[in-house]
Amino acid sequence: MPPGIIIVGLGPGNPGLVTCQAREMLEHASEIYVRTNHHPVIRELPPQVKIHTFDTLYRHLSNLAEIEDMIATEVIALGRRAEGMIYAVPGAPFVAETSVQRILERADVAGLPVQIVEGLSFIEPVLTYLKMDAVAQGLQLVDARELASRHHPSLNVDQPVLIAWLCDRDLASDAKLALLKAYPAGHLVSLVQQAGSADVKIRNFPLAELDCQPDMDDQTSVYVPPLEHPGSVTTLQEVVAHLRAPDGCPWDLEQTHQTLRPHLLEETYEVLAALDADDPVKLRDELGDL
Repeated sequence: MPPGIIIVGLGPGNPGLVTCQAREMLEHASEIYVRTNHHPVIRELPPQVKIHTFDTLYRHLSNLAEIEDMIATEVIALGRRAEGMIYAVPGAPFVAETSVQRILERADVAGLPVQIVEGLSFIEPVLTYLKMDAVAQGLQLVDARELASRHHPSLNVDQPVLIAWLCDRDLASDAKLALLKAYPAGHLVSLVQQAGSADVKIRNFPLAELDCQPDMDDQTSVYVPPLEHPGSVTTLQEVVAHLRAPDGCPWDLEQTHQTLRPHLLEETYEVLAALDADDPVKLRDELGDL
């Protein structure tokens, strides 16, 4: 092959789920570079294929952004060779594989061609285990690292969520703290490990126990079902829009800021009275009125 980079998706783990195009590419290569050697498909490759791995970076560094930068730097350098290079990643190149994005950005600057050989991601096997239609049920996908960085999750709690890259307990703890801002501690979630492989594990437990689970790695994800009762801002907006629609509530349709003005002071005093009484149930009702 000429100078350039071929990025291959290895699939979720089961060798039978590798695409025909990816298998042909891998079996006829003289050497490949893999983000991690901890993938069942690697063991299935012919012995004449020389395997290089970036696992040493994960053992010696803890900052994922730094690791991905170093991977991208080396892949670009290898891609400039006369024979180019093949870089293989677990799952699909564009699902929870941020090193691929860094490589594409740098390859564009360097003028290096990049070919993508698709792979099956971890998402499809997880959907099979959960018996879920991602589109029909409005599944939300989020990176655990992005979730952990937020003070409050930017999620619709009335739709299901799949969180990827829950790779260790520290990250799980930060993600849990963010989720607890929107979900009760007893909300049942499902941890899925090694999806798409023969070693798949699924455990169900309350959200509060998320960071108590063993053996987390970069093939660990967690499924968070919707709240039992609607509670999102998006749902509230839908209710308001429905009430204000032509076929909505006649009383709501007639209201303006000015018609509501006379009630503002009265309802505010009732909120203050609930606060003074330290009555959270009454406070909830009065805030609703206000």
